[in-house]
Amino acid sequence: MTSLAKLLAMQVLAGSGELVRVASAAIVGTAVAIDCLARGPGRSRGAALKPWDEGLIEQAPARDASEGTGDEPWTEASLRAAIDAHLTGRQIIVVSNREPCVHELQPDGTVVARRPVGGVVTALHPVARACSGVWVAHGSGSADRITADRAGRVRIATGHCSYLLGRVWLTPEEERGYYHGFANEGLWPLCHLVSAAPVFRRNDWAHYERVNRRFTDTVVAQAQSPDPVVLVQDYHLALVPRMLRRRLPHATILTFWHIPWPSAERFAICPYGEELLDGLLGSSIVGFQTPRHRDNFVAAVEHTLEARPRGEDRAIVHRGGPTLVRSYPISIEWPNHWASGVGTIETCRRTVRAELGIGSRTHLVVSVDRLDYTKGIEERLTAIERLLGRGLYTRGRMVFLQIAAPSRMFIQRYRDLAERVRARVETINTRYGRQDSTPVVYVDRYVEPAEVFRFYRAADVCYVGSLDDGMNLVAKEFVAARDDEQGVLLLSRFAGAALDLTEALIVNPYDVDGVADALADALSMPVAEQRRRMRAMRAQVAGHNVYEWAGRMLVDAARLRAGSRQTAVVS
Repeated sequence: MTSLAKLLAMQVLAGSGELVRVASAAIVGTAVAIDCLARGPGRSRGAALKPWDEGLIEQAPARDASEGTGDEPWTEASLRAAIDAHLTGRQIIVVSNREPCVHELQPDGTVVARRPVGGVVTALHPVARACSGVWVAHGSGSADRITADRAGRVRIATGHCSYLLGRVWLTPEEERGYYHGFANEGLWPLCHLVSAAPVFRRNDWAHYERVNRRFTDTVVAQAQSPDPVVLVQDYHLALVPRMLRRRLPHATILTFWHIPWPSAERFAICPYGEELLDGLLGSSIVGFQTPRHRDNFVAAVEHTLEARPRGEDRAIVHRGGPTLVRSYPISIEWPNHWASGVGTIETCRRTVRAELGIGSRTHLVVSVDRLDYTKGIEERLTAIERLLGRGLYTRGRMVFLQIAAPSRMFIQRYRDLAERVRARVETINTRYGRQDSTPVVYVDRYVEPAEVFRFYRAADVCYVGSLDDGMNLVAKEFVAARDDEQGVLLLSRFAGAALDLTEALIVNPYDVDGVADALADALSMPVAEQRRRMRAMRAQVAGHNVYEWAGRMLVDAARLRAGSRQTAVVS
Protein backbone atom coordinates (compact mmCIF):
# COMPACT_ATOMS: atom_id res chain seq x y z
CA MET A 1 0.00 0.00 0.00
CA THR A 2 1.38 3.40 -0.94
CA SER A 3 1.82 6.17 1.62
CA LEU A 4 -1.08 8.08 0.01
CA ALA A 5 -3.33 5.05 0.16
CA LYS A 6 -2.37 4.55 3.79
CA LEU A 7 -3.32 8.13 4.56
CA LEU A 8 -6.65 7.87 2.74
CA ALA A 9 -7.44 4.64 4.58
CA MET A 10 -6.58 6.27 7.88
CA GLN A 11 -8.95 9.14 7.13
CA VAL A 12 -11.82 6.96 5.93
CA LEU A 13 -11.52 4.77 8.98
CA ALA A 14 -11.94 6.08 12.49
CA GLY A 15 -9.29 8.79 12.29
CA SER A 16 -5.72 8.49 13.32
CA GLY A 17 -4.31 8.87 16.80
CA GLU A 18 -2.79 11.81 18.58
CA LEU A 19 -0.36 13.92 16.53
CA VAL A 20 2.99 13.81 18.24
CA ARG A 21 4.05 17.18 19.44
CA VAL A 22 5.89 20.23 20.95
CA ALA A 23 6.73 20.03 21.42
CA SER A 24 8.60 19.83 20.18
CA ALA A 25 6.61 20.98 16.33
CA ALA A 26 5.16 21.47 12.27
CA ILE A 27 7.65 23.71 10.42
CA VAL A 28 9.78 21.22 8.40
CA GLY A 29 6.94 19.47 6.56
CA THR A 30 5.22 22.73 5.78
CA ALA A 31 8.40 24.19 4.34
CA VAL A 32 8.87 21.34 1.90
CA ALA A 33 5.29 21.71 0.73
CA ILE A 34 5.66 25.46 0.43
CA ASP A 35 8.65 25.36 -1.92
CA CYS A 36 7.17 22.77 -4.22
CA LEU A 37 3.79 24.48 -4.37
CA ALA A 38 5.01 28.04 -4.59
CA ARG A 39 7.23 27.27 -7.55
CA GLY A 40 4.94 24.92 -9.42
CA PRO A 41 5.22 24.30 -13.17
CA GLY A 42 6.73 27.24 -14.97
CA ARG A 43 7.05 29.40 -11.86
CA SER A 44 10.26 31.03 -10.80
CA ARG A 45 11.50 31.36 -7.24
CA GLY A 46 10.34 34.96 -7.22
CA ALA A 47 12.17 38.24 -6.71
CA ALA A 48 15.90 38.14 -6.24
CA LEU A 49 16.39 38.50 -2.52
CA LYS A 50 19.58 38.18 -0.54
CA PRO A 51 19.50 34.62 0.88
CA TRP A 52 20.15 34.26 4.60
CA ASP A 53 21.56 30.97 5.79
CA GLU A 54 19.83 30.32 9.09
CA GLY A 55 22.92 28.63 10.47
CA LEU A 56 20.65 26.96 13.00
CA ILE A 57 18.88 24.20 11.15
CA GLU A 58 20.95 22.07 8.85
CA GLN A 59 19.35 20.21 6.01
CA ALA A 60 18.80 16.54 6.62
CA PRO A 61 20.35 14.36 3.92
CA ALA A 62 18.09 13.59 0.98
CA ARG A 63 16.52 10.16 0.96
CA ASP A 64 15.19 7.93 -1.70
CA ALA A 65 11.74 8.92 -2.93
CA SER A 66 10.47 5.41 -2.26
CA GLU A 67 10.62 6.04 1.46
CA GLY A 68 7.32 6.84 3.10
CA THR A 69 5.57 4.05 1.20
CA GLY A 70 4.39 0.74 2.54
CA ASP A 71 5.47 0.41 6.14
CA GLU A 72 8.31 2.92 5.82
CA PRO A 73 8.00 6.21 7.73
CA TRP A 74 7.32 9.46 5.94
CA THR A 75 10.35 11.54 5.01
CA GLU A 76 10.93 14.99 3.56
CA ALA A 77 11.30 13.33 0.14
CA SER A 78 8.02 11.44 0.38
CA LEU A 79 6.23 14.60 1.53
CA ARG A 80 7.58 16.44 -1.51
CA ALA A 81 6.45 13.57 -3.73
CA ALA A 82 2.93 13.65 -2.26
CA ILE A 83 2.71 17.41 -2.82
CA ASP A 84 3.93 17.09 -6.40
CA ALA A 85 1.40 14.34 -7.05
CA HIS A 86 -1.68 15.87 -5.46
CA LEU A 87 -1.16 19.63 -5.16
CA THR A 88 0.92 20.30 -8.24
CA GLY A 89 1.46 24.00 -8.84
CA ARG A 90 -0.48 25.10 -5.77
CA GLN A 91 1.10 27.72 -3.57
CA ILE A 92 1.37 26.92 0.15
CA ILE A 93 1.54 29.75 2.68
CA VAL A 94 2.29 29.18 6.37
CA VAL A 95 1.03 31.83 8.81
CA SER A 96 2.14 32.05 12.45
CA ASN A 97 2.85 34.69 15.04
CA ARG A 98 6.37 33.45 15.71
CA GLU A 99 8.83 33.55 12.84
CA PRO A 100 11.12 30.60 12.12
CA CYS A 101 14.25 32.72 11.90
CA VAL A 102 14.98 35.85 13.96
CA HIS A 103 17.78 38.18 12.90
CA GLU A 104 19.47 39.94 15.81
CA LEU A 105 21.94 42.82 15.69
CA GLN A 106 25.04 42.20 17.82
CA PRO A 107 27.06 44.87 19.69
CA ASP A 108 29.84 44.62 17.10
CA GLY A 109 27.40 45.38 14.28
CA THR A 110 27.15 41.85 12.94
CA VAL A 111 23.84 40.08 12.37
CA VAL A 112 23.14 36.58 13.66
CA ALA A 113 20.19 34.32 12.91
CA ARG A 114 18.59 32.18 15.56
CA ARG A 115 15.58 29.90 15.80
CA PRO A 116 13.07 30.86 18.52
CA VAL A 117 12.09 28.39 21.24
CA GLY A 118 8.64 26.81 21.21
CA GLY A 119 6.77 23.87 19.77
CA VAL A 120 5.29 25.66 16.75
CA VAL A 121 8.67 26.55 15.27
CA THR A 122 10.20 23.20 16.22
CA ALA A 123 7.49 21.32 14.35
CA LEU A 124 6.92 23.61 11.37
CA HIS A 125 10.47 24.31 10.30
CA PRO A 126 10.98 20.86 8.72
CA VAL A 127 7.63 21.25 6.94
CA ALA A 128 8.48 24.71 5.62
CA ARG A 129 11.85 23.44 4.47
CA ALA A 130 10.10 20.76 2.46
CA CYS A 131 7.57 23.17 0.94
CA SER A 132 9.88 26.09 0.12
CA GLY A 133 7.00 28.51 -0.36
CA VAL A 134 6.01 31.47 1.83
CA TRP A 135 5.94 31.86 5.60
CA VAL A 136 4.17 34.92 7.03
CA ALA A 137 5.07 35.85 10.63
CA HIS A 138 5.66 38.76 13.01
CA GLY A 139 9.09 40.31 12.49
CA SER A 140 10.37 40.63 16.06
CA GLY A 141 14.16 40.64 15.71
CA SER A 142 16.29 43.75 16.15
CA ALA A 143 17.82 43.21 12.69
CA ASP A 144 14.71 41.88 10.95
CA ARG A 145 14.04 45.11 9.07
CA ILE A 146 17.58 45.54 7.76
CA THR A 147 17.70 41.95 6.49
CA ALA A 148 14.36 42.20 4.64
CA ASP A 149 13.45 43.98 1.41
CA ARG A 150 11.01 46.88 1.20
CA ALA A 151 8.07 44.49 1.27
CA GLY A 152 9.34 42.89 4.48
CA ARG A 153 10.52 39.71 2.75
CA VAL A 154 13.70 37.70 3.18
CA ARG A 155 14.61 34.36 1.65
CA ILE A 156 15.63 31.79 4.26
CA ALA A 157 18.14 29.23 2.98
CA THR A 158 18.13 25.78 4.59
CA GLY A 159 20.52 23.42 2.90
CA HIS A 160 19.41 22.75 -0.68
CA CYS A 161 16.00 24.34 -0.04
CA SER A 162 14.81 27.85 0.69
CA TYR A 163 11.54 29.56 1.45
CA LEU A 164 10.33 33.14 1.54
CA LEU A 165 9.68 34.72 4.94
CA GLY A 166 7.20 37.60 4.78
CA ARG A 167 7.37 39.67 7.94
CA VAL A 168 4.49 41.56 9.52
CA TRP A 169 5.52 44.72 11.39
CA LEU A 170 3.73 45.64 14.63
CA THR A 171 3.91 48.73 16.79
CA PRO A 172 4.83 48.29 20.48
CA GLU A 173 1.21 49.11 21.39
CA GLU A 174 -0.13 46.48 19.01
CA GLU A 175 2.27 43.86 20.33
CA ARG A 176 1.25 44.60 23.92
CA GLY A 177 -2.47 44.44 23.18
CA TYR A 178 -2.58 41.59 20.67
CA TYR A 179 0.22 39.33 21.91
CA HIS A 180 0.87 40.03 25.58
CA GLY A 181 -2.71 41.09 26.28
CA PHE A 182 -5.46 39.20 24.48
CA ALA A 183 -3.44 36.16 23.34
CA ASN A 184 -1.35 35.50 26.45
CA GLU A 185 -3.27 37.08 29.34
CA GLY A 186 -6.61 36.03 27.88
CA LEU A 187 -6.60 33.00 25.59
CA TRP A 188 -3.55 31.22 27.03
CA PRO A 189 -4.89 30.83 30.60
CA LEU A 190 -8.40 30.25 29.24
CA CYS A 191 -7.19 27.20 27.33
CA HIS A 192 -5.02 25.68 30.08
CA LEU A 193 -6.38 24.07 33.23
CA VAL A 194 -4.13 25.89 35.66
CA SER A 195 -4.78 28.29 38.52
CA ALA A 196 -4.46 31.47 36.44
CA ALA A 197 -7.58 33.49 35.68
CA PRO A 198 -7.84 34.83 32.13
CA VAL A 199 -7.97 38.61 31.67
CA PHE A 200 -9.97 40.10 28.79
CA ARG A 201 -9.77 43.83 27.99
CA ARG A 202 -11.75 45.54 25.24
CA ASN A 203 -8.70 47.46 24.07
CA ASP A 204 -6.69 44.21 23.79
CA TRP A 205 -9.46 42.71 21.67
CA ALA A 206 -9.35 45.73 19.34
CA HIS A 207 -5.60 45.20 18.85
CA TYR A 208 -6.16 41.46 18.30
CA GLU A 209 -8.67 42.18 15.53
CA ARG A 210 -6.41 44.79 13.95
CA VAL A 211 -3.32 42.57 13.95
CA ASN A 212 -5.24 39.57 12.57
CA ARG A 213 -6.35 41.86 9.74
CA ARG A 214 -2.72 42.89 9.17
CA PHE A 215 -1.66 39.24 8.88
CA THR A 216 -4.53 38.64 6.46
CA ASP A 217 -3.43 41.57 4.30
CA THR A 218 0.09 40.16 4.13
CA VAL A 219 -1.13 36.70 3.14
CA VAL A 220 -3.31 38.14 0.38
CA ALA A 221 -0.38 40.24 -0.86
CA GLN A 222 1.84 37.14 -1.02
CA ALA A 223 -0.78 34.94 -2.74
CA GLN A 224 0.11 34.19 -6.35
CA SER A 225 -3.31 32.76 -7.23
CA PRO A 226 -6.90 33.00 -6.00
CA ASP A 227 -6.74 29.50 -4.51
CA PRO A 228 -3.59 28.99 -2.39
CA VAL A 229 -3.30 26.45 0.42
CA VAL A 230 -2.91 28.44 3.66
CA LEU A 231 -1.77 26.86 6.94
CA VAL A 232 -2.79 29.10 9.86
CA GLN A 233 -1.07 28.33 13.15
CA ASP A 234 -2.39 28.64 16.69
CA TYR A 235 -4.39 30.88 19.01
CA HIS A 236 -2.81 34.19 18.03
CA LEU A 237 -4.57 34.16 14.66
CA ALA A 238 -8.07 32.77 15.27
CA LEU A 239 -9.75 35.49 13.19
CA VAL A 240 -7.52 35.09 10.12
CA PRO A 241 -9.42 32.12 8.56
CA ARG A 242 -12.73 34.02 8.27
CA MET A 243 -10.95 37.19 7.10
CA LEU A 244 -9.13 35.16 4.45
CA ARG A 245 -12.32 33.41 3.41
CA ARG A 246 -13.85 36.79 2.58
CA ARG A 247 -10.78 37.90 0.58
CA LEU A 248 -9.82 34.57 -1.02
CA PRO A 249 -13.04 32.54 -1.15
CA HIS A 250 -11.44 29.72 -3.15
CA ALA A 251 -8.47 29.24 -0.83
CA THR A 252 -8.00 26.00 1.08
CA ILE A 253 -7.43 27.09 4.68
CA LEU A 254 -5.98 24.63 7.22
CA THR A 255 -5.88 25.91 10.80
CA PHE A 256 -4.00 24.06 13.50
CA TRP A 257 -4.62 24.90 17.17
CA HIS A 258 -1.46 23.81 18.99
CA ILE A 259 -2.59 24.35 22.59
CA PRO A 260 -5.47 22.65 24.46
CA TRP A 261 -9.06 23.63 23.67
CA PRO A 262 -11.08 24.09 26.87
CA SER A 263 -14.46 22.61 27.77
CA ALA A 264 -17.54 24.41 26.50
CA GLU A 265 -18.29 25.62 30.03
CA ARG A 266 -14.82 27.12 30.47
CA PHE A 267 -14.80 28.59 26.96
CA ALA A 268 -17.98 30.48 27.85
CA ILE A 269 -15.83 32.69 30.11
CA CYS A 270 -14.49 34.46 27.02
CA PRO A 271 -16.63 37.50 26.11
CA TYR A 272 -15.54 37.16 22.47
CA GLY A 273 -16.18 33.45 22.09
CA GLU A 274 -18.67 33.76 19.26
CA GLU A 275 -16.28 35.86 17.21
CA LEU A 276 -13.40 33.43 17.78
CA LEU A 277 -15.45 30.41 16.72
CA ASP A 278 -16.78 32.22 13.67
CA GLY A 279 -13.21 33.10 12.73
CA LEU A 280 -11.97 29.52 13.04
CA LEU A 281 -14.94 28.13 11.11
CA GLY A 282 -13.78 30.12 8.10
CA SER A 283 -11.26 27.27 7.75
CA SER A 284 -11.60 24.33 5.42
CA ILE A 285 -10.01 22.18 8.13
CA VAL A 286 -9.43 22.84 11.84
CA GLY A 287 -6.94 20.53 13.53
CA PHE A 288 -6.22 19.81 17.21
CA GLN A 289 -3.59 17.82 19.08
CA THR A 290 -5.91 15.27 20.71
CA PRO A 291 -9.41 13.84 20.26
CA ARG A 292 -10.40 15.47 23.57
CA HIS A 293 -9.43 18.93 22.36
CA ARG A 294 -11.28 18.28 19.10
CA ASP A 295 -14.42 17.18 20.93
CA ASN A 296 -14.25 20.20 23.26
CA PHE A 297 -14.18 22.47 20.20
CA VAL A 298 -17.23 20.78 18.69
CA ALA A 299 -19.06 21.14 22.02
CA ALA A 300 -18.16 24.84 22.17
CA VAL A 301 -19.52 25.34 18.65
CA GLU A 302 -22.76 23.59 19.58
CA HIS A 303 -23.12 25.56 22.81
CA THR A 304 -22.15 28.99 21.46
CA LEU A 305 -23.26 29.04 17.82
CA GLU A 306 -25.88 26.28 17.94
CA ALA A 307 -24.23 24.82 14.85
CA ARG A 308 -24.38 21.06 15.28
CA PRO A 309 -22.64 18.37 13.25
CA ARG A 310 -25.08 16.94 10.76
CA GLY A 311 -25.35 14.51 7.90
CA GLU A 312 -23.70 11.17 7.40
CA ASP A 313 -20.27 12.72 7.82
CA ARG A 314 -21.38 14.80 10.82
CA ALA A 315 -20.45 18.01 9.04
CA ILE A 316 -20.02 21.28 10.90
CA VAL A 317 -21.59 23.83 8.59
CA HIS A 318 -21.49 27.52 9.48
CA ARG A 319 -22.40 30.37 7.14
CA GLY A 320 -22.97 27.82 4.41
CA GLY A 321 -19.43 26.44 4.40
CA PRO A 322 -18.35 23.05 5.78
CA THR A 323 -15.36 22.69 8.10
CA LEU A 324 -13.46 19.46 8.63
CA VAL A 325 -12.58 19.04 12.33
CA ARG A 326 -9.88 16.51 13.14
CA SER A 327 -7.14 15.58 15.55
CA TYR A 328 -3.70 15.66 13.96
CA PRO A 329 -1.14 14.92 16.68
CA ILE A 330 2.01 16.86 15.85
CA SER A 331 5.54 15.46 15.95
CA ILE A 332 9.18 16.14 15.10
CA GLU A 333 11.43 15.33 12.15
CA TRP A 334 12.85 11.81 11.95
CA PRO A 335 15.69 11.09 11.82
CA ASN A 336 16.54 14.17 13.83
CA HIS A 337 19.61 15.96 12.48
CA TRP A 338 20.39 17.57 15.84
CA ALA A 339 20.75 14.16 17.48
CA SER A 340 23.31 13.01 14.94
CA GLY A 341 25.32 16.22 14.91
CA VAL A 342 26.29 16.78 18.55
CA GLY A 343 28.65 13.89 19.25
CA THR A 344 28.34 10.39 20.62
CA ILE A 345 26.48 9.56 23.80
CA GLU A 346 29.78 8.92 25.56
CA THR A 347 31.20 12.27 24.45
CA CYS A 348 28.08 14.15 25.54
CA ARG A 349 28.03 12.44 28.93
CA ARG A 350 31.68 13.25 29.55
CA THR A 351 31.66 16.88 28.36
CA VAL A 352 28.32 17.84 29.95
CA ARG A 353 29.34 16.42 33.31
CA ALA A 354 32.65 18.23 33.11
CA GLU A 355 30.85 21.52 32.37
CA LEU A 356 28.48 20.99 35.28
CA GLY A 357 31.30 19.94 37.60
CA ILE A 358 29.78 16.57 38.48
CA GLY A 359 31.26 13.10 38.57
CA SER A 360 30.84 10.40 35.95
CA ARG A 361 28.67 8.34 38.30
CA THR A 362 26.36 11.21 39.25
CA HIS A 363 22.81 10.76 37.96
CA LEU A 364 21.63 13.62 35.72
CA VAL A 365 17.93 14.52 35.46
CA VAL A 366 17.06 17.11 32.77
CA SER A 367 13.98 19.26 32.12
CA VAL A 368 13.68 21.72 29.21
CA ASP A 369 10.90 24.29 29.06
CA ARG A 370 9.88 27.81 28.34
CA LEU A 371 9.47 29.62 31.64
CA ASP A 372 5.71 29.29 31.92
CA TYR A 373 3.29 28.51 34.74
CA THR A 374 1.68 25.74 32.65
CA LYS A 375 4.94 23.76 32.53
CA GLY A 376 4.85 22.71 36.21
CA ILE A 377 8.34 23.95 37.09
CA GLU A 378 7.45 24.85 40.70
CA GLU A 379 5.75 21.51 41.28
CA ARG A 380 8.79 19.79 39.73
CA LEU A 381 11.17 21.50 42.13
CA THR A 382 8.99 20.39 45.03
CA ALA A 383 9.21 16.78 43.82
CA ILE A 384 13.01 17.07 43.53
CA GLU A 385 13.12 18.44 47.06
CA ARG A 386 11.02 15.52 48.34
CA LEU A 387 13.40 13.06 46.69
CA LEU A 388 16.44 14.77 48.17
CA GLY A 389 14.74 14.82 51.56
CA ARG A 390 14.59 11.04 51.58
CA GLY A 391 18.39 10.95 51.68
CA LEU A 392 18.77 8.48 48.83
CA TYR A 393 20.23 10.86 46.26
CA THR A 394 22.17 13.38 48.35
CA ARG A 395 25.96 13.65 48.65
CA GLY A 396 26.41 14.38 44.93
CA ARG A 397 24.59 11.29 43.68
CA MET A 398 22.03 13.25 41.64
CA VAL A 399 21.90 16.63 39.87
CA PHE A 400 18.76 18.15 38.42
CA LEU A 401 19.29 20.47 35.43
CA GLN A 402 16.36 22.78 34.70
CA ILE A 403 16.53 24.81 31.48
CA ALA A 404 13.83 27.50 31.47
CA ALA A 405 14.05 29.95 28.57
CA PRO A 406 12.46 33.27 29.61
CA SER A 407 9.33 34.28 27.71
CA ARG A 408 6.54 36.86 27.97
CA MET A 409 8.42 38.83 30.59
CA PHE A 410 6.30 41.90 29.80
CA ILE A 411 3.55 40.12 31.75
CA GLN A 412 3.74 40.48 35.54
CA ARG A 413 2.63 36.90 36.12
CA TYR A 414 5.72 35.64 34.29
CA ARG A 415 8.09 37.98 36.12
CA ASP A 416 6.64 36.79 39.44
CA LEU A 417 7.11 33.17 38.36
CA ALA A 418 10.75 33.81 37.48
CA GLU A 419 11.41 35.26 40.94
CA ARG A 420 9.69 32.37 42.71
CA VAL A 421 11.60 29.75 40.73
CA ARG A 422 14.97 31.38 41.39
CA ALA A 423 14.18 31.66 45.09
CA ARG A 424 13.09 28.01 45.26
CA VAL A 425 16.25 26.82 43.54
CA GLU A 426 18.35 28.81 46.01
CA THR A 427 16.45 27.34 48.96
CA ILE A 428 16.96 23.75 47.75
CA ASN A 429 20.64 24.28 47.05
CA THR A 430 21.19 25.91 50.43
CA ARG A 431 19.51 23.02 52.21
CA TYR A 432 20.94 20.08 50.26
CA GLY A 433 24.05 21.41 48.56
CA ARG A 434 27.67 21.01 49.54
CA GLN A 435 30.63 23.28 49.15
CA ASP A 436 31.73 21.47 46.00
CA SER A 437 28.30 20.74 44.42
CA THR A 438 24.69 21.83 44.21
CA PRO A 439 21.78 19.48 43.51
CA VAL A 440 19.88 21.89 41.20
CA VAL A 441 21.44 23.70 38.23
CA TYR A 442 19.12 26.40 36.89
CA VAL A 443 19.67 27.83 33.40
CA ASP A 444 17.33 30.76 32.72
CA ARG A 445 18.44 31.73 29.23
CA TYR A 446 17.83 30.75 25.63
CA VAL A 447 19.71 27.56 24.79
CA GLU A 448 20.50 26.62 21.19
CA PRO A 449 18.98 23.34 19.93
CA ALA A 450 22.37 21.68 19.52
CA GLU A 451 23.18 22.37 23.18
CA VAL A 452 19.79 21.06 24.28
CA PHE A 453 20.39 17.80 22.43
CA ARG A 454 23.75 17.43 24.14
CA PHE A 455 21.92 17.55 27.47
CA TYR A 456 19.33 15.02 26.25
CA ARG A 457 22.10 12.61 25.25
CA ALA A 458 23.97 13.08 28.52
CA ALA A 459 20.94 12.65 30.79
CA ASP A 460 19.86 9.57 32.69
CA VAL A 461 16.29 10.87 33.01
CA CYS A 462 14.23 13.54 31.22
CA TYR A 463 11.20 14.86 33.08
CA VAL A 464 8.36 16.59 31.19
CA GLY A 465 6.00 17.78 33.92
CA SER A 466 3.42 19.96 32.15
CA LEU A 467 0.28 20.78 34.13
CA ASP A 468 -1.65 21.06 30.86
CA ASP A 469 -0.20 20.94 27.36
CA GLY A 470 -1.25 20.44 23.78
CA MET A 471 1.54 17.99 22.96
CA ASN A 472 4.98 19.00 24.33
CA LEU A 473 7.62 18.06 21.80
CA VAL A 474 10.44 17.96 24.36
CA ALA A 475 9.34 14.41 25.18
CA LYS A 476 9.73 13.37 21.55
CA GLU A 477 13.01 15.21 21.16
CA PHE A 478 14.48 13.29 24.10
CA VAL A 479 13.40 10.01 22.53
CA ALA A 480 14.90 11.03 19.18
CA ALA A 481 18.18 11.92 20.89
CA ARG A 482 18.62 8.48 22.48
CA ASP A 483 19.94 6.29 19.69
CA ASP A 484 21.66 4.27 22.43
CA GLU A 485 18.16 3.17 23.51
CA GLN A 486 18.87 4.18 27.10
CA GLY A 487 17.58 6.90 29.38
CA VAL A 488 14.17 7.14 31.02
CA LEU A 489 11.36 9.53 30.12
CA LEU A 490 9.13 10.76 32.96
CA LEU A 491 6.04 12.26 31.34
CA SER A 492 3.03 14.14 32.68
CA ARG A 493 -0.31 12.53 31.96
CA PHE A 494 -1.57 16.03 31.07
CA ALA A 495 0.74 16.42 28.06
CA GLY A 496 -0.68 15.28 24.73
CA ALA A 497 2.50 13.25 24.14
CA ALA A 498 1.40 10.86 26.90
CA LEU A 499 -1.17 9.39 24.48
CA ASP A 500 1.64 8.35 22.14
CA LEU A 501 4.61 7.61 24.40
CA THR A 502 2.94 4.99 26.55
CA GLU A 503 6.26 3.35 27.50
CA ALA A 504 7.30 6.49 29.41
CA LEU A 505 6.77 6.58 33.17
CA ILE A 506 3.46 8.46 33.20
CA VAL A 507 2.96 10.65 36.27
CA ASN A 508 0.55 13.16 37.77
CA PRO A 509 2.70 16.31 38.24
CA TYR A 510 0.44 17.53 41.05
CA ASP A 511 1.24 14.37 43.06
CA VAL A 512 4.73 15.46 44.09
CA ASP A 513 5.31 12.39 46.29
CA GLY A 514 4.28 10.16 43.41
CA VAL A 515 6.66 12.02 41.10
CA ALA A 516 9.46 11.56 43.66
CA ASP A 517 8.69 7.82 43.69
CA ALA A 518 8.79 7.72 39.88
CA LEU A 519 12.10 9.59 39.80
CA ALA A 520 13.59 7.05 42.21
CA ASP A 521 12.29 4.22 40.00
CA ALA A 522 13.72 5.88 36.89
CA LEU A 523 17.15 6.37 38.44
CA SER A 524 17.33 2.70 39.42
CA MET A 525 15.72 1.21 36.29
CA PRO A 526 17.70 -1.73 34.83
CA VAL A 527 19.31 -1.10 31.46
CA ALA A 528 17.32 -3.91 29.82
CA GLU A 529 14.03 -2.27 30.78
CA GLN A 530 15.29 1.14 29.66
CA ARG A 531 16.09 -0.31 26.26
CA ARG A 532 12.74 -2.06 25.92
CA ARG A 533 10.83 1.12 26.70
CA MET A 534 13.04 3.42 24.61
CA ARG A 535 12.98 1.09 21.62
CA ALA A 536 9.18 1.14 21.59
CA MET A 537 9.02 4.94 21.93
CA ARG A 538 11.57 5.47 19.17
CA ALA A 539 9.54 3.27 16.84
CA GLN A 540 6.45 5.33 17.62
CA VAL A 541 8.13 8.68 16.92
CA ALA A 542 9.82 7.36 13.77
CA GLY A 543 6.53 6.06 12.40
CA HIS A 544 4.52 9.16 13.28
CA ASN A 545 6.84 12.03 12.49
CA VAL A 546 6.23 15.62 11.41
CA TYR A 547 6.19 14.67 7.73
CA GLU A 548 3.26 12.34 8.36
CA TRP A 549 1.52 15.13 10.30
CA ALA A 550 1.89 17.54 7.38
CA GLY A 551 1.11 14.84 4.83
CA ARG A 552 -2.18 13.89 6.45
CA MET A 553 -3.38 17.49 6.51
CA LEU A 554 -2.24 18.23 2.97
CA VAL A 555 -3.81 15.05 1.58
CA ASP A 556 -7.05 16.08 3.29
CA ALA A 557 -6.63 19.49 1.66
CA ALA A 558 -6.11 17.89 -1.74
CA ARG A 559 -9.29 15.86 -1.34
CA LEU A 560 -11.24 18.97 -0.43
CA ARG A 561 -9.85 20.84 -3.43
CA ALA A 562 -10.73 17.96 -5.71
CA GLY A 563 -14.31 18.19 -4.54
CA SER A 564 -14.41 14.59 -3.34
CA ARG A 565 -15.56 15.73 0.09
CA GLN A 566 -18.49 18.13 0.37
CA THR A 567 -18.92 18.09 4.09
CA ALA A 568 -16.67 18.24 7.11
CA VAL A 569 -16.00 15.18 9.17
CA VAL A 570 -15.50 14.96 12.89
CA SER A 571 -13.16 11.98 12.82
